[in-house]
Amino acid sequence: MPELVFFTGPMDCGKSTLALQMDHTQSAHDRRGHLYSRFDRAGQARITSRIGLSRTATEVDDDFDFWENVVGMLTSGVQLDYLICDETQFYPAVQVDQLARVVDELELDVFCFGIMADFRTEMFPASKRLVELADRVETLQVQPLCWCGKRATHNARTVNGVMVTEGSQVVVGDTSPDAPADVVKYEVLCRKHHRQRLTKASVGMALHEPQLPFEETQ
Repeated sequence: MPELVFFTGPMDCGKSTLALQMDHTQSAHDRRGHLYSRFDRAGQARITSRIGLSRTATEVDDDFDFWENVVGMLTSGVQLDYLICDETQFYPAVQVDQLARVVDELELDVFCFGIMADFRTEMFPASKRLVELADRVETLQVQPLCWCGKRATHNARTVNGVMVTEGSQVVVGDTSPDAPADVVKYEVLCRKHHRQRLTKASVGMALHEPQLPFEETQ
């Protein structure tokens, strides 16, 4: 039976990598799919992963209609068995309803990949709608780590090196540690350090220089 499946997790857990792997696996069995994304780190009309994989995709904007797009392809003779939808947290929530209709009435599998909550720990509208409508919600097993070594579960935004908890929900930034300090950046943290607003930079943590527990203090 066709399904609407939502694969989710914090940043750096391999969502885009899994999206591209899913497309490879499905197409290896003579199934044909179409890829969609929005605000990918590499720019428009791409799905890219941090390990170097990349594919062309259809860019989804606010006015995009999945039902019209898919019906148009099918009526023009394109074979379609599934859709791969990356960065779904950025989609308008109404598009999730369109995807559910594609599954129910056109009997195509739809695989969605996205973050559940934003830097304020509030759910993205599209992610909330996916939880409400999806046949399955799968949490990715690759677990990114906070700077402290614990499992990272929360996404943090920094501006000029300072963690912020207010601002527009959607701001494209950089996750690279080599990015300039004066740009919007994102970091994954455990709940405790997200609550305390303690990022790696703010505590001056040198992960490769562990402290000895018996060091004397003056």
